[in-house]
Amino acid sequence: MKVIHTIKDLQTELTALKAQGKKVGLVPTMGALHAGHASLVKRSANENDITVVSVFVNPTQFNDKNDLAKYPRTLDADCCLLDDCGATFVFAPSVEEMYPQPDTRQFSYAPLDTVMEGAFRPGHFNGVCQIVSKLFDAVTPDRAYFGEKDFQQLAIIREMVRQMKYKLEIVGCPIVREEDGLALSSRNKRLSAEERENALKISQAIFKSRTFAVSHTVSETQKMVEDAIEDAPGLRLEYFEIVDGNTLQKISNWEDTSYAVGCITVFCGEVRLIDNIKYNEL
Repeated sequence: MKVIHTIKDLQTELTALKAQGKKVGLVPTMGALHAGHASLVKRSANENDITVVSVFVNPTQFNDKNDLAKYPRTLDADCCLLDDCGATFVFAPSVEEMYPQPDTRQFSYAPLDTVMEGAFRPGHFNGVCQIVSKLFDAVTPDRAYFGEKDFQQLAIIREMVRQMKYKLEIVGCPIVREEDGLALSSRNKRLSAEERENALKISQAIFKSRTFAVSHTVSETQKMVEDAIEDAPGLRLEYFEIVDGNTLQKISNWEDTSYAVGCITVFCGEVRLIDNIKYNEL
């Protein structure tokens, strides 16, 4: 496995390999890697000849400078994990390498990017699209792998690929959880032991809601989750919305879609955690 820091060096390596007919998979990450990321990398290594994993904390997708400053940066540990998972290249550029000039491009995929995260984190998805499009241009992969925990992000990237006519396949990969149900996240490292215990109430509430939904309405199911989070110590709900998984628009009745997804964002102390659950798997 090679660690590469510039687009030029990465493209030199990839051009030679693509000339041999090698298929390339890309796994974009912001580092602080865990078993969820590992599952993406292993899948890419299994489905492609070459796997590129980017490790880059992208400043343009943070609307909170404190959140950017506190985001964990663990490149050495990340490289050890990636070597074990079968990555071919780790692309770890500097901010100056990815943004030699400010990126003034504006991406708009309404209504996908105006609800939920888009409403609470203005500019976030524009920054995501800026960096992901830069990575697609630098790597020109055959496939790119994203986790379904960032459900809204995945939908927006699919739409960006469609509208910008990128010739690649977007592969969504299932959420990976701890044995007790907590969704894996790089932000979990910032939780104290007590907060880690409190955070379990998030997955417990949405798991319970899937059973609850069988005999209750959408609004009743939403209220059940909201009440569960409100009653849990140390948690503050930002939103819980039950949406059509394709359009990300709220639904009023289960019959409105065959693909209902509950998306939740909760502050556990100062740490912002997201999760989601699919209701069509009942």
